[in-house]
Amino acid sequence: MKYLIASDIHGSAYYCKKLMTAFDREKADKLLLLGDLLYHGPRNNLPDEYQPKEVIEMLNAKKNVILAVRGNCDTEVDQMVLEFPIMADYCLLEQKGQMIFATHGHKYNLDNLPPLGMGDVILNGHTHVPAFIKTANAIYMNCGSVSIPKQNSRHSYMTMQDGVFLWKDLDGEVFDKFEL
Repeated sequence: MKYLIASDIHGSAYYCKKLMTAFDREKADKLLLLGDLLYHGPRNNLPDEYQPKEVIEMLNAKKNVILAVRGNCDTEVDQMVLEFPIMADYCLLEQKGQMIFATHGHKYNLDNLPPLGMGDVILNGHTHVPAFIKTANAIYMNCGSVSIPKQNSRHSYMTMQDGVFLWKDLDGEVFDKFEL
């Protein structure tokens, strides 16, 4: 199964369209969204084409393939308009016998790891910066941000298939890789 992993759309119709194009181009089976889907948050500038209603339409059109977790900017009001669950703090997946703990990153992150086994992965968004860090016990990965990248990073997403993780910009150019 191939997953496209993305975070921090923040209501940008412009970048959500690019993400939907990437999803189709990747021929992914599932879209794993790591939170902050509709609202830009008080610490961020408005992203390009801030149109949450358009983002709602695009995401609801993919509701049967979306897995999502709650970001710090996601609320119960957002859940009322989205036709797929977004209120879970985390999602557990498996790749090559390793647990993937997918969460937004405002609760569980590199500084506050959840209970993980040796070689398990914590997968975050939240910081808007793509990252890959091996700790003593676990592997930390961040897919970056679709709409508001920080620290001069790219508008990005990841793919995960058969234990291979690829970081890509929204045009599909690979800029990092890790294999379990």
